[in-house]
Amino acid sequence: MGLYLNPSNEGFEESLRSKIYVDKSGIIAYANEVIGTKQKYICISRPRRFGKTMAAEMLTAYYCCGFDSSDMFANLKISRVPSYSKHLNKYNVIFLNMQEFLSESHNIKDMLEIIKDRVVNDI
Repeated sequence: MGLYLNPSNEGFEESLRSKIYVDKSGIIAYANEVIGTKQKYICISRPRRFGKTMAAEMLTAYYCCGFDSSDMFANLKISRVPSYSKHLNKYNVIFLNMQEFLSESHNIKDMLEIIKDRVVNDI
């Protein structure tokens, strides 16, 4: 199923190499604005097949402290925002692909055990 805590940035890197990639890094600028506020819980929703996974991979690549992704964002809109370097690769990130995750679990108890085993063991 993959690594949950501080996964690699390969998914977003693959998106950047794609001919159909559209820079949506403005989402990061908004997320940076609400860190540490009551509005910190945000929902990034899109219609089916319109980039939810790509957005999640982008946020993971930007915030995750498991690697340096400054080169990946150097030419994107977010690199011109004042908060860019303040939050770049500064946080532990838990990444769950819910479709994949739910296909491996059969009930809420299974889900909790999977999270416990995968995340706690990665720390």
